[in-house]
Amino acid sequence: MRTCIIFNPTAKGNKARHFRRHLDEYAADCTLKPTKAVGDARKLAALAVEEGFEIIVAAGGDGTLNEVLNGIVDAPKGFERARLGVLPLGTVNVFAREVQIPLKLKDALQTLRTGRETLIDLGTVDFQENGVPTRRCFAQLAGAGLDARAIELVDWRLKKKIGPLAYVVAGLRALTEKQIKIKVSDGTRETFGELALIGNGSLYGGQFRIFPPADMRDGLLDSCVFAKVNFGTLLRCAPKLLIRGTLPQAATANFRSASLTLTSESKVPFEIDGEFGGYLPATFSMSRMQLRVIVPPPGAI
Repeated sequence: MRTCIIFNPTAKGNKARHFRRHLDEYAADCTLKPTKAVGDARKLAALAVEEGFEIIVAAGGDGTLNEVLNGIVDAPKGFERARLGVLPLGTVNVFAREVQIPLKLKDALQTLRTGRETLIDLGTVDFQENGVPTRRCFAQLAGAGLDARAIELVDWRLKKKIGPLAYVVAGLRALTEKQIKIKVSDGTRETFGELALIGNGSLYGGQFRIFPPADMRDGLLDSCVFAKVNFGTLLRCAPKLLIRGTLPQAATANFRSASLTLTSESKVPFEIDGEFGGYLPATFSMSRMQLRVIVPPPGAI
């Protein structure tokens, strides 16, 4: 199959450096398209679909993956014409972990060559951007409140130095701010909280399974809503989260539904796949079995 790899040539980290050292090897099998600025991966992915590539590969982290995913969607009948591939070069690589794409570059490349196609659900969010109705897609996770605010506050120079710990630093900063109430509704039931996390898969942050019943093929969003987010909440949740990778059962209000609408009385950010998305109000939905992804063949993991 014709394969196009979209990558950021300025990306830092050992995996990114290793990838660049072996560009000639990859170029023998694939067409390489480097990005030059934020948003380029989305444009390049849409163009690659129009050019007839059958596998569009996101070589980077979850942010690059989200751009490539949206680029495929931008092209007419994008996911009828192309599949999503992943070379996980990012800091956390949550989506790759969720669908069991190997984190070692050599093994991930082998997955592109010998893997199989699988269908999973595709998340979407509808919101207003500068007064214009806008839709973006996500593969793995969305959230509004504290975690999105932390992403706004991340020092990207610090992230290059200390990796995922930069999000912890930003999260602690966000905890010191006044938290704004978010109304979460599935059309029949509603609740209020200061943090709403929405999952397609079960993972958050690469290792925490905060949505244990999540199924990426059931057409449903899984959401947990924290009534309060403060240092007391952190202390109550941290022991089980760190030891077992899950949340205490009584810590959140939980939803399973095809869509959720989040609103707030003042400005609250939301994130998709770990990247800043926009501001509430927003409606999050799930389209069943729409996303075509290349994953390892049976028995390879």
